[in-house]
Amino acid sequence: LVFSLPILAGNVLQSLNGSVNAMWVGKYLGEAALTATANANNIMFLLIGLIFGVGMAATILVAQSMGAKNLAQARTVIGSSATFFGVVSLVIAIIGYPLSRYILQWMGTPALALPLAESYLRVIFLAMPLLYLFAFISAILRGAGDTRTPFIFLLVVVMLDVILNPVLIFGLGPFPRMGITGAATATLVANAISFVAMLLWLYWRKHPLWIGRHELHLFIPQGRIVQALVIKGLPMGAQMVMISLAMLMVMTMVNSYGVETSSAYGAALQLWTYVQMPAMAIGAACSTMAAQNVGAGHWRRVDGTARAGVVGNVLM
Repeated sequence: LVFSLPILAGNVLQSLNGSVNAMWVGKYLGEAALTATANANNIMFLLIGLIFGVGMAATILVAQSMGAKNLAQARTVIGSSATFFGVVSLVIAIIGYPLSRYILQWMGTPALALPLAESYLRVIFLAMPLLYLFAFISAILRGAGDTRTPFIFLLVVVMLDVILNPVLIFGLGPFPRMGITGAATATLVANAISFVAMLLWLYWRKHPLWIGRHELHLFIPQGRIVQALVIKGLPMGAQMVMISLAMLMVMTMVNSYGVETSSAYGAALQLWTYVQMPAMAIGAACSTMAAQNVGAGHWRRVDGTARAGVVGNVLM
């Protein structure tokens, strides 16, 4: 429970980020804009689901290495995984950007919301490499047993996003009025600043998992690590993709009822994310604790972790 609390707080912050965006967009830009963000966010969840399993696999491999007190192996996993994540996120951004309109049309996005959704989703595709790498480093730190640092920098993301949303949506001060594109741009800029800040902090603190310039060879992907990431990650990723596809299909059906119904559904989805959070936080904590104990060979603790997690989630 104690280990999962910062993870839960981080999940709350991420959803709060989406809720703040929805509040600004829905209240001041109208139902069509809120429908646009709901459709675009469903696509973003699917894209995150595609890579979620590989991220979890990397977290587990790092946690097992830390449990076995094999720091060199943990850094090797991080180097190969970071390159893998970076390349995949760039490919998704390059392919997704020009296809944004076609994806939204396939979902049956209402005509009134389609141009808004396209401009919003294109910026989200540009932000995808930053979102992936920020989530990757946060997951790695959790795998190493540090849940506090990812929470702090997620807090920075949310604070920046809250400040930048009205500034970029309405064009306050020297900034241009960007409308719904401003909401997505605020997410991009907030994640970029926090991502760079987290890297600088890890460098300044001389974190044990930091890969310095004399160890850049660790970023060359190793076949056995990439294979392990794919083999371990595919089942977890497939689960997330199925959930995301189900959400997309429901969104597609809701879109057929028009903008007002779609925007109402988008607002309800914001609340649904909070309902899932406690279970997801316990699950993430169990993954890290079990993996570290596997690495250390403490199988009774692995069993105990599994039991505690199941009991906790059943009670919730």
